[in-house]
Amino acid sequence: MDKLKLEILTPNGQIFNGEAISVTLPGEEGEFGVLAHHFSLATLLDAGVIDIEKEDKSVESILINWGVVNVDEEKIIVLVEGAVAIRGENESDIAKALEEAKELINSIADSNPAIASVSARIESAAQSLI
Repeated sequence: MDKLKLEILTPNGQIFNGEAISVTLPGEEGEFGVLAHHFSLATLLDAGVIDIEKEDKSVESILINWGVVNVDEEKIIVLVEGAVAIRGENESDIAKALEEAKELINSIADSNPAIASVSARIESAAQSLI
């Protein structure tokens, strides 16, 4: 299966750098998916969850507050103002990531009507990791 390179960058540094089979992004007009050999585009991203399907079929979720994405046939570069990866080796790590995600959501709660949907997706992602 074809793969593409994905980089997710914040002002504090890189939060993800690796290969993916598919990536789902929270665009301004709604979620959209990207596969290898996707046509080129650049667009704004809303608060939401980036889902990264890896080669082993696992899915990693990263909460973002807003940003921009540049897509070409082989690479996706995402620049975001704030992001939290919902991952961890144990329940303590996952709980910490969820707490950071909730703080990020609360920081943007007044500016985005889709926050309830994002909160539900974080809780769902957390349940699948535990």
